[in-house]
Amino acid sequence: MKYIKETSKSVEQAVADLQAAVVRHKFGVLHIHNLQETLEKKGVDFPNACQILEICNPQTAKDVLMVDMDLNMALPCRVSVYSEKEKTRIGMIRPTAMLELLSNSPKTAKIAEDVEKAVIAMIDEAA
Repeated sequence: MKYIKETSKSVEQAVADLQAAVVRHKFGVLHIHNLQETLEKKGVDFPNACQILEICNPQTAKDVLMVDMDLNMALPCRVSVYSEKEKTRIGMIRPTAMLELLSNSPKTAKIAEDVEKAVIAMIDEAA
């Protein structure tokens, strides 16, 4: 259900490299959530760096939503870059697994498969 790759890079470098890979694959970064920073602003000390990138290919998102508008709740794709036990990891929940739970449409299954291949390639390039 998850795809996670370890890297020797820092979280910051892996995020920068992931952003570049996202652009190369004709996706865009909609937002980056810095979880550690957000928790600290709320008075919660959290030791692990964690940045969550929301990424999307606009045409692909439209294609999914034209089949099933309810799937807007599963968009955009989220890729996390985080530290754990002194290692940096880049990971996601596989779109195929998530959409399989939410839709029985063969069309969305094919779209999820294509998106998953692209995002895995992005993660591998950034790692």
